[in-house]
Amino acid sequence: MSADSRGLTDILARWSLADADVRPLGRGLINETLAVEGSRPGEGAGRWVLQRVNPIFDARIHENIAAVTGHLERKGLRTPALVPTDAGAWWLEVDPGEGGAGTWRLQTAVSGVSVDALDDPAQARAAGRFVGRWHAAVADLEHDFVALRLGVHDTPRHLGRLREAVDRPEHAQHRLYEAVAALAEGLFAAAESLPPLPPSLPRRVAHGDLKINNLLFASEAGPGRLEPVALIDLDTLAPMHLGHELGDAWRSWTNRAGEDQAQAQLDLELFSESFRGWQAGWVEGGGEALGADERQALLVGPEWISLELACRFAADALFEDYFGWDRERFAGRGEHNLHRARGQWSLHEALAGARGARSAVIDEEARG
Repeated sequence: MSADSRGLTDILARWSLADADVRPLGRGLINETLAVEGSRPGEGAGRWVLQRVNPIFDARIHENIAAVTGHLERKGLRTPALVPTDAGAWWLEVDPGEGGAGTWRLQTAVSGVSVDALDDPAQARAAGRFVGRWHAAVADLEHDFVALRLGVHDTPRHLGRLREAVDRPEHAQHRLYEAVAALAEGLFAAAESLPPLPPSLPRRVAHGDLKINNLLFASEAGPGRLEPVALIDLDTLAPMHLGHELGDAWRSWTNRAGEDQAQAQLDLELFSESFRGWQAGWVEGGGEALGADERQALLVGPEWISLELACRFAADALFEDYFGWDRERFAGRGEHNLHRARGQWSLHEALAGARGARSAVIDEEARG
């Protein structure tokens, strides 16, 4: 629920923002996001982004955000940055019973537009190049990350939760049980046959949620659509290996059908150009050549990510405890999550079928 006007006034006062114009921003389902226009002493008029952070995140993630964004700025990359409160804190805690209870943060606003899908291979290459430069820029960051999310990309845990969902006696009477159980059989079999990720992969500073709409472009059309500006939504910053980081990107970037369709449409050219762009940006930023294990992780990572998500959504179809669903399109939370699960399963099958073609692209880097 949005904070009332009095609550917002009190919150903004902690950043010396008075008489500010505040309006909703974006369509995110996790954090409450508001655009703020006003003035601060010594700065004059400006634009900021105010967010109430979902309680699924520990407030200490702002220590990670401050470290990474400060490092990016020193390397010359644009990024949203936290604005400390007048008391010097990276975030503001509003107690229950007060207007706007919760954890709040203020960030600088970065001009740009987000897109829900890549237009073409040229835009894919531009996006990949920017992300490669971003990864290279933070490769030498020394920071002890705190408040990391437990179980992220822990595929065995998600497989176990799906097994629990299918085996629970009370779920046998669920309206979606037969459909989920049939899908689960395929998911379990795929997990058994999928090549494992190599052990002991290097952990690199990662964004952690590289959906294409978390990358801002200068404009939606014209030359600006080939000019990435900044990565946003930095709650998931963490050390991660590239198979998970870019695997998560590719399941979003390369599926022409989008993430909320039951039948995926894998575009290999978007994959190829985004990887080539990433490689170019990585090298430009001083990144070292990838070893055989990391190339293998980039190959099978997207397959593991799509399988993991299919398991998560299939389990949620029976547990029905996922936090968001489209009430206009689906009769219930379970129906929406089953639809999501089928979409990720379809994408997994497409990625597995194209493993040879993807391998040829990734191995170009090793051949020089």
